[in-house]
Amino acid sequence: MAEIQPFRAYRYDTNRVALRDVLTQPYDKITPAMQESYYAASPYNLIAIEKGRVLPADEPRNNVYSRAASKIEEWIAARILVQDVVPNIYVYSQEFLVPGTHTRRTRIGFIALTRVENYDAEVVFRHEHTLSGPKADRIELLRQTRAQTGQLFFLYDDRARQIDTWLEQIARTSAPNELLDEFGVMHRLWPVSDRAFVKRIQVAMLEKKLVIADGHHRYETALNFRNECRARAGKTDPHAASEFAMATFINTHSRGLTILPTHRLVSRLAHFDFDRFRANLTPLFDWYSYPFANAEERATAYEEFRKDLERPNHGRRAFGVYPGAIHSGAGAFYLFALQRQADLETLLPDVSEAQRGLDVVLLHRLILEKGLGITLEAVATEKNLSYEREMDVAIAAVDRGEAQLAFLLNPVRVEQVTKIALGGDVMPQKSTDFYPKLLSGVAIFRVEGRIED
Repeated sequence: MAEIQPFRAYRYDTNRVALRDVLTQPYDKITPAMQESYYAASPYNLIAIEKGRVLPADEPRNNVYSRAASKIEEWIAARILVQDVVPNIYVYSQEFLVPGTHTRRTRIGFIALTRVENYDAEVVFRHEHTLSGPKADRIELLRQTRAQTGQLFFLYDDRARQIDTWLEQIARTSAPNELLDEFGVMHRLWPVSDRAFVKRIQVAMLEKKLVIADGHHRYETALNFRNECRARAGKTDPHAASEFAMATFINTHSRGLTILPTHRLVSRLAHFDFDRFRANLTPLFDWYSYPFANAEERATAYEEFRKDLERPNHGRRAFGVYPGAIHSGAGAFYLFALQRQADLETLLPDVSEAQRGLDVVLLHRLILEKGLGITLEAVATEKNLSYEREMDVAIAAVDRGEAQLAFLLNPVRVEQVTKIALGGDVMPQKSTDFYPKLLSGVAIFRVEGRIED
């Protein structure tokens, strides 16, 4: 049972600061350059809490976490951050251009609290494994600040779009808070305290299963923090704030739900020969080339290649491969299509049927491992592999000599994500890229005291 609760969020006072100057992307998407730009934007930028600077003189009593805790208290005292008077559910929409296209979409969801559940309760489901490093960082920040500043991103299934209809009705009114972020995404927020609206959401969500789209490390941090609080108290208080986590909830049937592919770049392969690689895969894949001899032909070849990669290919699984152009400017794009008679159950006996349905699994197991000798262990250490969201950027990296090959993928479908998660399975790292990201600081949940019922 998915338990949803409204809450009194802390939010920036827009009479004191401009939201564009103080909100940030999620902590794990913040590059060093972004970190510096956020610091320069405002002394109240959330970066000081979400992902502050680590200093050479840091020590146990004065470090990035203690400074974050001091900042949040300072900003609350100065009323830069102000707590809402009544509990709300927050309708949250994002209007955006899909990267690499001219398609404009709007994704809508709501921000609320949900009870933190162990995975074996079969209310919350993951689709990725987590790493210890990010969890250690996030839990120390949570211990010190007692605040959740970033959003968990949960998916739920509502084929009839009943909840979306209610949210869209709210969104037809003017948004009290909106901002255009650095990626051109328009974020809008509507606090809703109406008890009838809140009750409708709570009842509609009762039977829903929740699949983590983004925020696996943050969710498991919330689980670990809950357990610490229970141990310290010597009991379980079902209304304690630590029993809940803040999240944005989005319907799997939302018209704006967008997953981008994450392309693979291969480098540092000794004695690599493309023709030999291609020949090695001939028993499993048919290949098609899109050659070019100059810049004009290249543009035409790329357009035709990309169109064929992105179309259904008559039910065949296909990957784009780019080995780079030779010095004269000539070269080719390639499409590798899995042969119809390929028996994946025999080829990958240790992989579940749902996993075999993922292009990224076929890429890693049949092409990278069997074709290039890049093992799963090498993938985990990123010895020969790096990742890129933009297809054009991945191709340019090969042209610059920074990579030997670019493998270009189609995005995973949301039905595949939920099927794997609900089946108790997980996907390879970097399989999904839900776009756009949920901004940190839109709403802040102080994990203190008890939740108002």
